[in-house]
Amino acid sequence: MNYRGRCPKTDMTFSLAKSTLRKKAFNGLLLFVGWCLLGSCQSETKTKTYRIGFSQCTGADEWRKTMLSDMKRELTFHPNCTLLYEDAGNSTARQISQINTLIDRGIDLLIVSPNEVAPFAKVIEDVFKRGIPVILLDRKIETESYNAYIGGDNVEIGRLAGVFIGNHLRGKGRVVEVWGLPSSSPAQERHRGLHEELAKYPGIRVVKELNGQWERDTVRRVVAAELSTLKEADLVFAHNDVMALGAYAVCMQNGLQQNLDFVGIDALPGPNAGMQAITDGILKASFLYPTGGEEAIETATRILAGKSVKREQILNSIQIDGSNIRALKAQSDKLLAQQADIEKQSQRIDALTQTYASQKNTLYITLASLLVVMLLGAWALYLFRSKQAAYRTLENQNEEIRQQKDKIEAVSQQARLATEEKLRFYSYISHEFNTPLSLILTPTEDLLTKKTVSTHDLKSNLALIQKNAYRLLRLIDQMLDLRKTDAGKQRLRTSEQDLVAFIEDIVVDFRRKAEKQRIDLQFIPSKPSLLVWFDDEKLDKVIVNLLSNAFKYTPRGGLIHIRLDVQDTQVCIQVEDNGEGMTPDEQAHAFDLFFSGTRPFNLSKGLGLALSMEFIQLHQGEITVQSEKNKGTTFTILLPLGNAHLSEEEIDRSGFRNALKEGIAISPRFLVDIDEEDVAAPPDPIKKQLGTLLVVEDNDDIRTFLTTRLGHEFDIIAESTGEKGWERAIDVIPDLIISDIMLPGMDGMQLTQRVKADLRTSHIPVVLLTAKGQMEQRIEGTRAGADAYITKPFNTTYLLEVLRTTLANREKWQRRYASDFLSQAGAGNRQDKKFLNELTGLIEQNLTDPDFGVEKLSRDMGLSRVQLYRKVQALLDMNVIDYVAEIRLKKARRLLAESTKTMAEIAYETGFSSPAYFTTFFKQHTQKTPSEYRKSPAGV
Repeated sequence: MNYRGRCPKTDMTFSLAKSTLRKKAFNGLLLFVGWCLLGSCQSETKTKTYRIGFSQCTGADEWRKTMLSDMKRELTFHPNCTLLYEDAGNSTARQISQINTLIDRGIDLLIVSPNEVAPFAKVIEDVFKRGIPVILLDRKIETESYNAYIGGDNVEIGRLAGVFIGNHLRGKGRVVEVWGLPSSSPAQERHRGLHEELAKYPGIRVVKELNGQWERDTVRRVVAAELSTLKEADLVFAHNDVMALGAYAVCMQNGLQQNLDFVGIDALPGPNAGMQAITDGILKASFLYPTGGEEAIETATRILAGKSVKREQILNSIQIDGSNIRALKAQSDKLLAQQADIEKQSQRIDALTQTYASQKNTLYITLASLLVVMLLGAWALYLFRSKQAAYRTLENQNEEIRQQKDKIEAVSQQARLATEEKLRFYSYISHEFNTPLSLILTPTEDLLTKKTVSTHDLKSNLALIQKNAYRLLRLIDQMLDLRKTDAGKQRLRTSEQDLVAFIEDIVVDFRRKAEKQRIDLQFIPSKPSLLVWFDDEKLDKVIVNLLSNAFKYTPRGGLIHIRLDVQDTQVCIQVEDNGEGMTPDEQAHAFDLFFSGTRPFNLSKGLGLALSMEFIQLHQGEITVQSEKNKGTTFTILLPLGNAHLSEEEIDRSGFRNALKEGIAISPRFLVDIDEEDVAAPPDPIKKQLGTLLVVEDNDDIRTFLTTRLGHEFDIIAESTGEKGWERAIDVIPDLIISDIMLPGMDGMQLTQRVKADLRTSHIPVVLLTAKGQMEQRIEGTRAGADAYITKPFNTTYLLEVLRTTLANREKWQRRYASDFLSQAGAGNRQDKKFLNELTGLIEQNLTDPDFGVEKLSRDMGLSRVQLYRKVQALLDMNVIDYVAEIRLKKARRLLAESTKTMAEIAYETGFSSPAYFTTFFKQHTQKTPSEYRKSPAGV
């Protein structure tokens, strides 16, 4: 049966084609209306913008160009979306590189038409795993990692072509098939559909398959090489119209076109496309293969908006031949003309929009320029006067920078690092030794200066001395152990012992500390006993160090768990806590000797962890750390089972119990790591309070000692960090501050600078108490604003005298400020003078207001009522109300002596509600009425 006689199929063809054309015409109309309303429908609120990446395998042929044109036209309905387009030029490697480039540019969704099937599976999976939606267009790949596929049913198109060829050749003939890229899914599926249908026609045989790779030039070369085959063929079927037209051109040059029929796929409109070729009789038929560009953009916007989409969108195809080409071509020509007209209108709208935007920007620029001119005029005089000084300062700074650069370039990186480590090590030793020495010498001197010592004071001071003496001894032992290890003189003395009982014995010593701090301390062994060869002295130090660190960084109410398990041929010991944890940088350098990270360096911890690693490595084991900031830390120790890894010299059959006999000193860890019970100090009935003293010290022992010793003469407020100390200083406004320099977070220098720079606290004397006693550090502390600088170990009597003298000097300044209300110039704290100037200015501005009081004054000064009272009391030794009254009286005296104003005028001008109240108030403070004061000579 001839296919041209099928009326139902022809009707369906016209119906589908008209439906497609109506959709495109409707979209074009919407585009035109959208552009017309652009100026009036600009939203006041900004919508979220998206970047859509499109990777095209090639953009050379008309079908691909049409796809891109359809996508751009659809994008005009979505102004919040931007298309980033990449053309791979039929290169798989280039397309993969372009996809990675699109990802780096921060796209929100990827549309890809892959060049080949297999190579793109991993690339698309990687993109999909990053959370970027993926839309496959036209071609599939060997993966399920995508959100949607849009394309025609290539197998069905191949079948349609097979039906047409079978009917056209009447079931008998020879066919040459021109492939697209064989590794692409459309080519494979079209080939499969064609052959499935031609199998129904035994008389039709595909005599040759040519690889055209979707390109016209490639087809011409391939066809030119197979002219002998084409002479015997009846029909050429190409996987797209471009290749069909290329094959036709070669055949026409060689006079073969009269005996051959040509069939393609795509049926694109336009002067050089498939529809025109059918009209001109070059192609017998073609099959409409929609580009899917509009559908791809529509699907992408739905995905970005969080809406559901179909995973597989198969686009319909129709057969186009001589029976329906005229109607379809007329519709397509009309549609192209309408699209061209819409594009012209869009260009005109774009031009008008650009003109409007340009004029608006010009207006904004003009206004901004006027504002800049006004500001420049206001600053011109100031800039002119300060220009020379700025130039000189800049020259000095540049000279300093050049000198510093020359010095840095003159010294090698390795020498600089070595010097820094050496100096840092000396500083750490000084600080770490000074702290226990201070807690030994200071209580000793305190006991020696007292004529009589109570039992309580004697016991507590001796306990503090003993504890810090053992702490100092342990630091020295660790340094000696590390020196032996570096020199290679450290040797193992291992014996086979029950590791479970050994660790349980260590954990028992920490029970008291755990109960005191309400820490959940547990030892969780997987076996009741486990025999392991180890050096008990060294492993004891390792476990104690890890537990000490865990207690140091675990808050009250936390947990510390020690687990023991066997893994293959190794025993695993884990010390886990839920403390403050480490940063990744701190974790990477946890076992480095001099690294401290964001925390202040602790020599005991640094030596302890470095020694722990050395001791474990001597056992042929490993020690690692896993930590996360604010979630906790886990140290893991792996020790080999058995003794095959040990030499004969490292094996000691006598064990740990014979260590004392051989002269090995076992350090009493309970005195080093377990805090003694806090003994409450008895009340002092004759305590004399000189004021409020804020103590900021991170060492618990020193903080406790200062609180106890200085509490006899001060109200003590103690904090362990600079941040907490600053908060308490703002809240309480103490009379004095004592601060250590090496504090976690904000150090003592930064705390001093903040105290002296803030108007609320600038009057508070600050005494720095530290182990850093070098002259450069003293100068740095003085520059920060410290009133005194005392090094550790310190004498308690000297410290008390410094505090008393500092308070006495502040009282002198109070009298000086109060005597003449800032009439003195020169010396004094600049921030305090600024504060009093602002305070006096506000009072004088509001002097005529009888309702003016402390509430309004504190608001204008930016302080709370309590802070204002404490600040004024500290500076002037009087309260705010008295200070306001003194200023009123001072102005009243001047007006009485220098003017002829009436008493009523003077009363109202100085802020009194009535002349009678003014007279009463004036007499109370001067023992004279205003009239008597005016009549007296020179206001006496």
